[in-house]
Amino acid sequence: MDAIETAVHTARRNEKAARLIITICGIGMALVPLLIGGFLFLKGIDTFTLFGHSISEFLFSGQWNPGDSAEGGGHVGAAMFLAGSLVTCSLSLLISLPVCMATAIFMTEIAKPQTRRLIQPAIELFTGIPSVVYGWIGMTVLIPFLRVFFPMPYGFSVLAGGIVLAVMIFPTITTMTADAMTAVPKQWREASYGLGATRWETIFHVVLPAAKGGIFTGIILGLARALGEALAVAMVIGQMKVFPTSLFLPASTLTTAIASDMGGAMEGGEYSAALWTMALVLFLLSFLFIYSIHRLTEAAALKGRA
Repeated sequence: MDAIETAVHTARRNEKAARLIITICGIGMALVPLLIGGFLFLKGIDTFTLFGHSISEFLFSGQWNPGDSAEGGGHVGAAMFLAGSLVTCSLSLLISLPVCMATAIFMTEIAKPQTRRLIQPAIELFTGIPSVVYGWIGMTVLIPFLRVFFPMPYGFSVLAGGIVLAVMIFPTITTMTADAMTAVPKQWREASYGLGATRWETIFHVVLPAAKGGIFTGIILGLARALGEALAVAMVIGQMKVFPTSLFLPASTLTTAIASDMGGAMEGGEYSAALWTMALVLFLLSFLFIYSIHRLTEAAALKGRA
C-alpha cells in the first residue's frame, strides 16, 4: 500500500508541476504581444508628447522631413507611407484573390484526392521560401519583364511590389479557403444536387456562402502578412518617398521606410521617434486585423447555431 500511495503522490506532484509549467508558458506567451505593444506605445508617443506633433499631422500630412536631433522642429507627415502600404496591399489582394479562389475550388470540388495530395504540398511550399528569395527573383526576373511590357522608366514600382506580395500571400489565402470549403458538410452538397443544382451552382450558392467565415479569415491573414512584409517589397518597390500616384512609379511603404531608415536615425531624436510611431501604427493595424478575425469567427459560429 505504501508503494501505491507513493506512486499516486508522485503522479499528482508531477501533474501539478506540469500544469504549473504549462500555465506559466501560456500566460507568458500571451503577455509577449502585450509587452511588445506597450513598448511600441511608449516609444511611439514621443512624436506627440515630446516633439509636439499632432496625430492628424502624422496620419494625413505628406510633409516628411523629421529632424535627426533631440530638438525636433521637422515634419513627420507619414501619409505617403501609409498610402503606399494600403495601395500595395490592396493591389496584391486584387491580383492574388481570384487565383486563390480558383485554386481552392479546384482542390476541394474538382480535383481527385490524388491530385490534391500533390497540389497542396506544392502550395504550402511557398510559405517556406525566404522573403529575400522573392525579392531577388522580383529584381532579376519581374522588373526586366515589366520594363518591356509596361510604360515604366524604372521597373521598380508599386506594381512590382504588389505582384511580389500577391505571390507571398497566395499560400495563406488558398490554404485557409480550401480548409473552410472542405469543412462544409457533404450532405449540403448532396442536398443541392438532389434539388437539381449543377456543380457550379452548388459551389457558388452553397459551398462558398457556408465557408465565407474561413475565407474572410484567410483574406485578413493574407493582408496582415502583406502589410508586415518589408524586405521583399523594399527590393522591388523603389523606396521613393512620394505618394503612390501611379502603379508604374516607385513609392514607399511603412515597413520599407522603417527598415531603410531606422539604422541611421539617432536614438532619442525626432526621426527615430517618428519611425517608432510608424511601427506602432503597423502594430495597431495588425491588432485590428486579428480582432476582425475573431469577430468574423464569432459571427459565423452564432449563425451556425441559429
